[in-house]
Amino acid sequence: MAKLPDGFQRSSVPEPHRARTKRLLKEHPHIRKLIGPNPRTFWWTCGLVAFQTFVALLVQGLSWWVVFGLAYVVGAFANHALFVVIHEATHNLIFRRRLPNMLTGLLANLPLFFPSFVSFKKYHLKHHAFQGVYDLDADLPSEWEARLIGHSAFGKALWLLLFPFFQMVRPFRLKEIPVFDGWTAVNWISQVGFNVAVYLVLGPKALGYMGFSLLFSIGLHPLGARWIQRHYITNDGDQETFSYYGPLNKLAFNVGYHNEHHDFPSVAWDKLPRIREAAPNFYDRLFWHGSWTRLLFKFLFDSKLSLYARIVREDRAGVPLTDESTPDVEPVRSPNMPRANASYQV
Repeated sequence: MAKLPDGFQRSSVPEPHRARTKRLLKEHPHIRKLIGPNPRTFWWTCGLVAFQTFVALLVQGLSWWVVFGLAYVVGAFANHALFVVIHEATHNLIFRRRLPNMLTGLLANLPLFFPSFVSFKKYHLKHHAFQGVYDLDADLPSEWEARLIGHSAFGKALWLLLFPFFQMVRPFRLKEIPVFDGWTAVNWISQVGFNVAVYLVLGPKALGYMGFSLLFSIGLHPLGARWIQRHYITNDGDQETFSYYGPLNKLAFNVGYHNEHHDFPSVAWDKLPRIREAAPNFYDRLFWHGSWTRLLFKFLFDSKLSLYARIVREDRAGVPLTDESTPDVEPVRSPNMPRANASYQV
């Protein structure tokens, strides 16, 4: 692949998922039966929150280096799974009613140190509705962000390490989306209260463990490669959404099935592999990743890759910007293509 220019790749065509969904449902209408929530996710949430709190209890008396190591090899995986729970709650895929999903999302947020659920919900739904639209899609890096990081391995490593902070400032770039509302206040109050309780009852190392777990779960860690896997163009071609089919899906509620999710955002995590199995004539044609670790090293050390390796469009495709119009809230969405041509298999 030729060296990418310092500028996003512009597209004048709509995002691919709505059209693919229509085709997929026409050829495989039985996929509609997969649509719906998975209430068992709530019990996984309770278990993960209890697990992280228990580990935080155990780290008192250990050296900070051990706390740091536990956060990398244990806490990162638990927190990453909780981020996926937040994603499921965002799409109302745990319960059928909105309020229980909101409360589950707030619960899942507690060990994640920073109040992120409500903001993620608002901006992630717009990501589905307006994929690649610079003024509306918070998943896209900002222009200044891409220029600052550049092509160097050090810059990209620093970006991954500090990824939560870059995510925090992106919403101020977006138009027509309120940054603060009542649920945001609830998220902040519950999270700050939990953090203070952890510090006072379990001690500073417990809170440090949760903070480090946050940084590693979405940062400079093989799990952090998920942010690259989803929409960064790391191969030749114009595909803009990519799935990961490696073994870590078992620890991450199948979050790697990203094409499947964008095509059917109303299908819960446990049924995403069945979409791929049902329509191999679609997914086998797509490029996919088999290793987050290999992708991480490719992204860091391939000087041709940078944050500009994204497709950007200005056309809103006539979709109105309202909270209830986003594709993920509706029962069905885009078409797909099951298994893909192997990319980074391990």
